[in-house]
Amino acid sequence: MTDIHTQFIELSELRIGMYVYLDVGWMDHPFPISNFKISTQEQIDTIRSLGIERIRYAPDKSSAADAAADNAPPADAIVSAVTETPTEHALRRRRALLASQAASLQVCERQFNHAAQTFKQVSEHVHAQPGLAKQLVEQLIQGFLGQILSEDEAAIRLLSEKAGEKTSLHSINVTVISLLLGKALDLNKTEMLNLGVGALMHDIGKIELPDRVRWIDEHFSASEKLAYQEHVMHSVNLARKMDLAPNAMLLMAQHHEHHDSSGYPSRIPGEKMSPLSRIVALVNQYDNLCNPANPALALTPHEALSQIFTKYKTRFHELTLTTFIRMMGIYPPGSVVQLSDDRYALVVSVNSARPIKPKVIIHDPTIDRDEALVINLEHEQQLCIHRSLKPLQLPKAAYDYLSPRKRLCYFFERGMEARTGKSNEGLV
Repeated sequence: MTDIHTQFIELSELRIGMYVYLDVGWMDHPFPISNFKISTQEQIDTIRSLGIERIRYAPDKSSAADAAADNAPPADAIVSAVTETPTEHALRRRRALLASQAASLQVCERQFNHAAQTFKQVSEHVHAQPGLAKQLVEQLIQGFLGQILSEDEAAIRLLSEKAGEKTSLHSINVTVISLLLGKALDLNKTEMLNLGVGALMHDIGKIELPDRVRWIDEHFSASEKLAYQEHVMHSVNLARKMDLAPNAMLLMAQHHEHHDSSGYPSRIPGEKMSPLSRIVALVNQYDNLCNPANPALALTPHEALSQIFTKYKTRFHELTLTTFIRMMGIYPPGSVVQLSDDRYALVVSVNSARPIKPKVIIHDPTIDRDEALVINLEHEQQLCIHRSLKPLQLPKAAYDYLSPRKRLCYFFERGMEARTGKSNEGLV
């Protein structure tokens, strides 16, 4: 079999017709396969959004017209040589940004769905093949850590309503936010691994419960409440079968304990809780407020943070709580807000390093919802958030446009703009 000759080229040299190889993990790009012939400009824009510096391509497998274009000037130079009107330039730039943002969201949603599928497999194998279940969990968390501990900044990204499903949504949300909080608290890699494993598995014991008590309900009888609380013991027993690390098991045993000794099952004081337990106990409370079993009782992310700080402050370790609030920002992803120019917006991403200036989608009736850009408020000198709103406070047109999530689904988003140097200038 003849070897395929490949060579590296800069992304500016990409052309339709080139046969390229994406030398990144399959979860790090939105294409069905990692090597293919480019057929559209949108594919080129998406590849350029991935944050890689060079790409391999095979001249022998590329179209003749584009193989002959090796000596042509780069695509960007061709574009700049053509006189564009300001409107045409803005339109081209908007399309490139839309492609980049769509590709980034696709990667996040594919990774979340992969995590949800892995969690389902773990639940199916934990009794009969606990060793396999442990291997699946640790591989998934190692993959998470590869992203969050990289040099790129990690942001918390709100995913679409369709992502995930009830049984895995909570566990993955808690894992994602706990790992970001662990990073903010400067945990080492071993601690981060134990934190991720314990966070993902903290509610695994619920598979042992009858359906009627699997999800906490404010109308539970005393006996039903006790039955529900037994999920902690079941989780620890399954963790023992899986031979999880002691710190991960301790986290699972303590994830419903509180700093003021008001938790369960042991009502221990805060000084007896492990640092990892303090993290998951807090994040678990936050996600339960935002994503309760009864959606009618859901709080907005802004309300959940406010309630934790005002009503439940004594339940949580002080440094862990202040770091969490600083990381999430005043308006966590999923918050509905009104901007300083009176427009309405949905917060979709928060960079933990710069939480006061999140990324938002703005209601603009002159632009189709599918064409709406994610705007980074960090780049807006004259625009900021004025106040938080409940979704039902939005005018109907803004509500329909922004489609506030009935349940919040989070994942990591790597700092694409930091690598590509993109901004919003002239686009809002």
